[in-house]
Amino acid sequence: MQGPTIWTLLSWGPDGWSDDIAYGAMVTIALALATLPIGLTLGFFIALGKQSEEPSLRLAANIYTTVFRGLPELVTLFLFFFGMPILLQHLIRFFRPEATVDVNSFVAGMIVLSLIFSSYASEVFLSAFRAIPKGQYEGGYAIGLSNWLTMRKVILPQLLRIAFPGLENCWLSLLKDTSLVSVVGLAETLRNAGVAARVTKHSFLFYGLAALVFLGLAIVSSFATNAILRSLGRREAQR
Repeated sequence: MQGPTIWTLLSWGPDGWSDDIAYGAMVTIALALATLPIGLTLGFFIALGKQSEEPSLRLAANIYTTVFRGLPELVTLFLFFFGMPILLQHLIRFFRPEATVDVNSFVAGMIVLSLIFSSYASEVFLSAFRAIPKGQYEGGYAIGLSNWLTMRKVILPQLLRIAFPGLENCWLSLLKDTSLVSVVGLAETLRNAGVAARVTKHSFLFYGLAALVFLGLAIVSSFATNAILRSLGRREAQR
């Protein structure tokens, strides 16, 4: 008996898998977008810590980036997803011995990817900080701006423009790293493609489709980031 055609497999509805792949793509996008603001914020403050005059802050920031840039992403995910419930279980046992702890795969992925993303983003921010002349800070202080206002009105606009190309590369890496969370059960693009490949025995078709989804997201991201970069350039020119 002849099996279903490729067009049937790629159709929408109970006989096809396009709706599952589309759902996985939405989960991929949601995971990346949920990770981005956390990772950027952490990365910014880690960069501040790495150039702080306080030795303990510099040491802590350097240890942070060394650990999360040095560990393989998959190992970090496994340590958090499987190790964190055990640690929390021991802590909660003192108050509620009967309680159990489960870690949601989306939340676990978001936290782990935020830690990894921030460690790389911090290096981008640090390089951007070092590219801004010290006279910019001194000029802000000279006209009576506080440290916060100098950072927000003088340094931050320049920082974003300088750091943006590097942050774009971090974003593209983040999009690809979301596929790692498939190993802990999150129904994102790669996991749904894998399920379709195992059920239908059309591995090349569905893994190729997953590759096209990630490639499409990268292309859309490139257009979006180029538009943002042009906008930042226009704002800088108007200053």
